[in-house]
Amino acid sequence: MRIAHRLGLSLLGAALLGLGLGPAPICGPAQAQGKELVIFAAASLKNALDEASAGFVTQTGKPAPKISYAASNTLAKQIEAGAPADAFVSADLDWMDYLAHKNLIRPETRVNLLGNRIVLVAPRNEAKPIAIGPGLDLAAVLGAGRLAMGNIDAVPAGKYGKAALEKLGAWDGVKNRVAQADNVRGALLLVSRGEAPLGIVYQTDAASDPNVTVVGTFPEDSHPPIIYPVAVTKDSSNPDAGGFVAYLRSSGARPAFEKQGFTILNKPAPNS
Repeated sequence: MRIAHRLGLSLLGAALLGLGLGPAPICGPAQAQGKELVIFAAASLKNALDEASAGFVTQTGKPAPKISYAASNTLAKQIEAGAPADAFVSADLDWMDYLAHKNLIRPETRVNLLGNRIVLVAPRNEAKPIAIGPGLDLAAVLGAGRLAMGNIDAVPAGKYGKAALEKLGAWDGVKNRVAQADNVRGALLLVSRGEAPLGIVYQTDAASDPNVTVVGTFPEDSHPPIIYPVAVTKDSSNPDAGGFVAYLRSSGARPAFEKQGFTILNKPAPNS
């Protein structure tokens, strides 16, 4: 109950920050108005995409895009409901496919941009290496604590984590002991604050928080490939949308992604 209560407070705080009521300069979907370039992006991209966005401004002289970060499922549903996003970067193929099937993206602009890994993290001062493989007894490692994850039915990191635990035979032992967050950064926060002894997040999230340590990395064959696709939305009328997506594919943006631990999946865009 304590974790659930604090999780609610944490997510409420994140929502307030997204509405501009706190120090973090994150634009919420409801704020996206006018002709400024508006990007909807998976929460796990924040550090890297903020840096890449700054590079776009420096290279092109264009105004800084307004970037709304949240879980991919949340953003896809908001685009479906008419939120004025010019481009979408998802943390998995499923939610981009969801919009594609509803004819809400421009298929010719879609590209698989990045790859990632999922890892097991613990609070920095309590970290002990854990061998992740078949027969993993994660319940024993958790003790009386809970496992922080993104929502296992909708958030990509949660779906990848559940798939990995099922493949390794560890899911049944922990499925009733999961503290589910609305996005992967919410799961990271639970571990960072010491409210959960372990969590499953992307390796890029772990690298962004000095209060957590990676204690194990999930085998790549234990879950579907982690792929971040990007596309311009069908209803975008902003002429800079395609240019921004092209910049994300360019050699200029590459260092911002690689520094955070992402794998570059696509070839640089022409003339980049």
